[in-house]
Amino acid sequence: MSKVKTAFFCQNCGTQYSKWQGQCNACKEWNTIVEELVQKEEKVAWKTTTATSKAATKPLLVKEIDTAQEIRLNTTDNELNRVLGGGLVPGSLTLLGGEPGIGKSTLLLQIALKLPYKTLYVSGEESQKQIKMRAERITSNGDNCYILTETKTQNIFRQILEIEPDIVIIDSIQTLHTDYIESSAGSISQIRECTAELIKFAKETNTPVLLIGHITKDGTIAGPKILEHMVDTVLQFEGDRNHVYRILRSLKNRFGSTAELGIYEMQGSGLREVDNP
Repeated sequence: MSKVKTAFFCQNCGTQYSKWQGQCNACKEWNTIVEELVQKEEKVAWKTTTATSKAATKPLLVKEIDTAQEIRLNTTDNELNRVLGGGLVPGSLTLLGGEPGIGKSTLLLQIALKLPYKTLYVSGEESQKQIKMRAERITSNGDNCYILTETKTQNIFRQILEIEPDIVIIDSIQTLHTDYIESSAGSISQIRECTAELIKFAKETNTPVLLIGHITKDGTIAGPKILEHMVDTVLQFEGDRNHVYRILRSLKNRFGSTAELGIYEMQGSGLREVDNP
């Protein structure tokens, strides 16, 4: 095993320092720099055989690249489809952020239950029984949805190899941890490494991945700023918990416009799409 290295990271912006200091030079925040253990070693987080890998093996001319097979996956949710630009793009990573209790988990769970594709819903915050109780309020359907309670990425990938889902949903990215980083879940290093593993999995298998992300008191997604640069789409779920309406907006979208809005109404049976606001 290689030598374990200690580094200091700003919990607000993710800037790395060789030693501790009171103020971050990048974001000017005070007392946000903490020490983390970063283990440098050769790692194999997600690996697929040549037969199953769909990644390009050689460079191609632009005119030679065939996009006819890149059909977007219909999420069965018209509001989400419009905000995404027509549906989920195979191999894409979508990050959904929002305040606690706003309905992020409810939105993705009800989509997972209604999808006609085989879906794996991974939760690091709730047990399978808790999710089942919430699912029964939303819909009686769920023939294609698998529920997994796990936070270790190596175990998640092991289940993915067995189930071979068409869509993977992670709730939430801040709860995941990998064996290749010796720091606690939710730290800068863990969030960055876990996201990198999921990106590698999504691109190699052409499987879309949806991530739920916590936000800080300033309204920004918790974790390093590089997290938003790594994913393909960043969605923000907004609204007042004391009122019934929610707004879904796109802050970043590599496959569509960021000018679209999705409107939902929170009900006892889940979120209802508002077609005509």
